[in-house]
Order: sequence, then C-alpha cells, then structure tokens
Amino acid sequence: MSRRVVRQSKFRHVFGQAAKADQSYEDIRVSKVTWDSSFCAVNPKFLAIIVEAGGGGAFIVLPLAKTGRVDKNYPLVTGHTAPVLDIDWCPHNDNVIASASDDTTVMVWQVPDYTPVRNITEPIITLEGHSKRVGILSWHPTARNVLLSAGGDNVIIIWNVGTGEVLLSLDDMHPDVIHSVCWNSNGSLLATTCKDKTLRIIDPRKGQVVANNFEEPVALQEMDTSNGVLLPFYDPDSSIVYLCGKGDSSIRYFEITDEPPFVHYLNTFSSKEPQRGMGFMPKRGLDVSKCEIARFYKLHERKCEPIIMTVPRKSDLFQDDLYPDTPGPEPALEADEWLSGQDAEPVLISLRDGYVPPKHRELRVTKRNILDVRPPSGPRRSQSASDAPLSQHTLETLLDEIKALRQQVQAQEQRITALENMLCELVDGTD
Repeated sequence: MSRRVVRQSKFRHVFGQAAKADQSYEDIRVSKVTWDSSFCAVNPKFLAIIVEAGGGGAFIVLPLAKTGRVDKNYPLVTGHTAPVLDIDWCPHNDNVIASASDDTTVMVWQVPDYTPVRNITEPIITLEGHSKRVGILSWHPTARNVLLSAGGDNVIIIWNVGTGEVLLSLDDMHPDVIHSVCWNSNGSLLATTCKDKTLRIIDPRKGQVVANNFEEPVALQEMDTSNGVLLPFYDPDSSIVYLCGKGDSSIRYFEITDEPPFVHYLNTFSSKEPQRGMGFMPKRGLDVSKCEIARFYKLHERKCEPIIMTVPRKSDLFQDDLYPDTPGPEPALEADEWLSGQDAEPVLISLRDGYVPPKHRELRVTKRNILDVRPPSGPRRSQSASDAPLSQHTLETLLDEIKALRQQVQAQEQRITALENMLCELVDGTD
C-alpha cells in the first residue's frame, strides 16, 4: 500500500482565535467611505482607525491597552478637509503616523504617549503635491523619514518628511489609477498594481520600470473574491501570506516555499461577521511567550476585534525557530543617503526577551531657511531707505530675535504639555 507523504512544516497547524470580548475596542464609528485601503494601522504602542467625521476627515488613535468601550468624546486626529483614505505608522518612530486624504494632501502627525484632552488638529507637516485625492501611503522600510504617497492623479511621490521636500516624483509610470504600492525589504524597488491590470517592478531612483507583464505566474491559486478586494499581508520571518477579503468574513493563509508548488494552503480563519478593514501588527509587537506569530485587528461596523495566530507548542521556552531576528525601530539609512543610491537591509533585533517600545521620540522637521532664498529678479520700484540691503549686523539681530521667539514658543508648548498631563492625571484620578 502506498502512503501519502505529508509535507513537513512547523506552520501546518497554525490556528487563529478571536480575542476575548473584553480585549476588543467597542463603540468606534468605523468609516463608511468606499475605498480599498485597510482603514486600520497598528504598532506596538497604538491602534489607529479611520472613523466617520462630519465636515472633514478624521481617525482615532488608541493606546493598545485601552480596550473596552471607547468614550464617544474621545479625542480624534482631525485636520483634513475631506475623508481620510489611508493611514500608516512610521516604522522608525511609534509616535508618528501619516494620513492621506480626498483633499489631495498628506499629513504627518506626532501622537503623544499621554491621552490628549482635545482633538489633535495640528500636523507636524502637510505635504502638498498631488492634484487629486491621495489614497495610498507607505513608509520606506530602512531609510529615516522617507514616505511614499500615490494619488488619483496616477502619480507616486516620495517625500523627505524631515524637510517637507519632494525627493522623487514618478509621474509617467502608470496610465491609469494605481491600486497598490509596496516596497521590497531594503527599499530599493517598488511593486505596483494598476487599473490597466499590469504589475510593475520599479526602480524609483532611476525612474525606470525594471520588470512587468510577467508572462506566466510561478503559482496560481483560485480564490472566491466575489465580495470585494483582498487585503494581503506577508510575514517574511515565517514566509506566510495572509489574505483578508474586505467584506468577507475569513482570513486564508498560505506558506510560500522555494520549491514547487511554491504556494501551500495552510488554513482559513472564519468568523460570522464580515470585516470592514484589517490592521496587521509588526512582529516586534507580538507576545512571544504564547507562540503568537501574527495578530490582526479586524474592523466591524462599530468595533475592532484582535485575532491572534498561534503555533501550538508545549514548551514555555523561547522558540528560536519561530522568531528569527526581525526588523526593529532603528533606520539603517538617512533620506539623503538612500536618494544618493545607497541601500541597506533593515536593522534587526532579537525578540528573545520580548520587545519594549521606546518612549516618545519627537520628529523634527527642518524647513528651508527663508533667508536662503534669493529675491526674484525683475524690475524694482525706485530705491528708498526701506529698500537698502540689510547689513550683517541687522541680519544677526533679526536671527537673534527669531531664536528668542522660537525658544519662547517651545517653552510655552512644554508648559501646555505639562498642564495637559496634570489634567489627565486629575481626570484619571476621578474615574
């Protein structure tokens, strides 16, 4: 008798389980905008969800531990004048998040570790360059402050968030609407899909398509996608692809190998209610003591429910084979180094002792000094005393005054923050 050989894999028995009811986030008015993004972004500190907002666009940011019912007056991040379409946490600073909107702008926000007492309305910086709505955001995986945005104008812009400047604009690569954009592991190439049904591999610094129109797929997997778009999430540490159908109620997952047939179906996590969106926790935010290899944040109509993927193991010891060193929060390059042609793999960290997120780190934006900009050439009105060129002494005096004013503003901001903290402590003490 012949015996069927079962493929050996430590991930064959991965199973998904919804978190207990008290670990969900309740009473959240999840956005009803018909857009194909995940509507949810999560990191080891915060959960962010795009929500319904009158007169503009908004999203809510909750500390990960703040489970249960969310107060209807909980502060939001507001500032866009039209619906927010996508959000993405910076991989190198857990307090920084970018948002893209129907109002054609991208905004970058600093989220404090304490709970603010009012809406966050002032972004660190607003990035303006798209002529139509912006629906896709993706931070560079290894270079500090490098952010990609893609809009309805079929243009991809890569920004230096630290200066607010455009590093690259790819405006002749796509003849139609861009559906998705993804960096490779070291950020040297982009993969994009477009309404013209073409997958492109792009070298953004050369401004060239280096591969497209792949003639034959390596593997083909038939999927029932009648309900809507698929949200794919890939874990390079385990080589597992998770496919979440938007409007579906299941998560299908597959292991990718180097040998035929390349794609191996593992299992399907199913639940009763369809998902409006899905967040995917970075590996450093998982509980390694419970053999957790993935965690999703499933959006319902009015709540967010964590779903935990676990490899069953009997031992309580750290499982080296499940948790190879994984990308940490430190960038490997500066923005100008990447733009000049340098590449670097992510800076890896060990999860053996678990991961503790660093405290609040401020993102500093350095804008070009207006005094460095030459006045426009052209005819001028008659010379007067007010038109006389500024002396070196006058310039130094002005710069000293600006420096003093800046210090005064920073001191007032610190005082406001301290007062907010005191108020939060008083409020928490009365609960």
